[in-house]
Amino acid sequence: MIDFKGQVVLITGAARGLGFAYARCIAELGATVLIQDIGADSDGNGVDFQIAEVAAKTLQLEGLDVQAITGDISTRAGCHKLCQDALQVKGRLDALIHNAGWVAHAEVESITESAFDHMMDVSAKAPLWLAQAVWPSMKAAGYGRIVMTTSCRALYPQYVQHGLAAYAAAKMAAVGITNVLAAEGEKDNIIVNAVSPVAKTRMWGVEGEPEELRASEVAAGVTYLASVACREGGWILRAANGQFHATRAMEAEGVDYPRNLRAVQASTAQEVADNWSSIAIVSREPRA
Repeated sequence: MIDFKGQVVLITGAARGLGFAYARCIAELGATVLIQDIGADSDGNGVDFQIAEVAAKTLQLEGLDVQAITGDISTRAGCHKLCQDALQVKGRLDALIHNAGWVAHAEVESITESAFDHMMDVSAKAPLWLAQAVWPSMKAAGYGRIVMTTSCRALYPQYVQHGLAAYAAAKMAAVGITNVLAAEGEKDNIIVNAVSPVAKTRMWGVEGEPEELRASEVAAGVTYLASVACREGGWILRAANGQFHATRAMEAEGVDYPRNLRAVQASTAQEVADNWSSIAIVSREPRA
């Protein structure tokens, strides 16, 4: 039975949508949940700290141990301060879920450096700085769970959308960070995974409870990743409509990387072209 009693969990971007659903689900299992949310609009701009306060009070009225915690995660210093403040609440931080983010549309010719940097600050740099900040306390405790957020809009070419280059770059960066930190944390029981969630929230322009793709139907998977029951890192949990599929890139058996890829041999560009149908093989076998 998954139980969070006595644990403290920090969730970024948790005042609305997916983050709020995670907060409720984990708090219902006994955790003290700390909600961070600057109250930005759907374009990632603006500040309204009352949004987090209102979310915390809503869950408190349900009898849950939830607190709002103020913090800006757009800088390394801000991420470290947020985690330091979180540790002061009860002297421990058992799990971190980085959910904060937004979807920004701009076709390649119109992407600005400032907009790209802002996306990377919150969706790519923040998960690294937050993990860096909580790492020493988790290492000392011999326990920690970290959940980052990616997207199938970046992972799978058939799901990409025009105008999401900056968004996809940040979400793929989160996968790389997850892979490395999962390896670094294994010896200290710091388990790091990522979630690729789909839910109809305000990021989709949806207000209120949708008829499908609800945030609450993703929360169970993220709750598992943040719990003691999760003992293996380096996975991407695809979560949508109450269904879950964990995936990760794995090398084929027998490969001696990088000397022998057990692949098609070619010494000229023409040979690559002539053998492309054998080189470019994508598995389309349906899962059982």
